[in-house]
Amino acid sequence: MNYPIVIHKDHDSDYGVTVPDLPGCFSAGETLDVAAAMAVEAIQTHVEGLLLGGDPIPLPQPLEVHQASPEYAGSLWMLVSVDLGKIQGKAKRINVTIP
Repeated sequence: MNYPIVIHKDHDSDYGVTVPDLPGCFSAGETLDVAAAMAVEAIQTHVEGLLLGGDPIPLPQPLEVHQASPEYAGSLWMLVSVDLGKIQGKAKRINVTIP
């Protein structure tokens, strides 16, 4: 699943990352690459917490929806790919016979 992330940087600071589709989910990194990698880890951890709490997992909205928000005007955006299958439970094997 691809989640849009917004990246912000203040003078003399690391890159900060916010995930608009997951309120309260944020991360940071010294470089853009590290910030993106840390964002993937933060998303996985956040979603795992939602699952443990029995809460629904918000689906990511299109990037254009977030870009239209005045809250994120002029921000740098990236899409990060997150494999939620790793945390949504164990795979179960089933046998199906179809004529």
